[in-house]
Amino acid sequence: MLNNIEYKVQYADTDAYGVVWHGTYLRWMEAGRVEWLFQNGIRIDELARDFGIVMPVVDINIKYKFPAKLMNNVVVSTSVKSNTSASVTFEQIIKIKETGKVCTVAEVRATALDKDGRVMRDIAGLIGLKNNADNTAENPVT
Repeated sequence: MLNNIEYKVQYADTDAYGVVWHGTYLRWMEAGRVEWLFQNGIRIDELARDFGIVMPVVDINIKYKFPAKLMNNVVVSTSVKSNTSASVTFEQIIKIKETGKVCTVAEVRATALDKDGRVMRDIAGLIGLKNNADNTAENPVT
């Protein structure tokens, strides 16, 4: 399932030149993953509070392609690319809404840890995925 969220680039998202600071993209991607989980029936606040489960990022590969700028509208697209018993890899693409230019393309791998810090071995079941073969994302980069 592909999920999209939109943002208008604010002054606080940019450097002194009005160009989006590189770390801002990571924050937007985090919001995209949280929203993807929410749209799939998972609230990360309830996972942590009620079950002691957290989902840290363990690997990220990001390519910066084109800078977003102050007052651009951006779209953060999030889908599941693949999963194993212990991790899920999200594909995330950020585009400028007005032009369709791709700003970043990233693969973000997350895992699930229980309240004792141990890796949970059924992350797919936890977030409602079936199996790896069913979770190959369509590539929304055009």
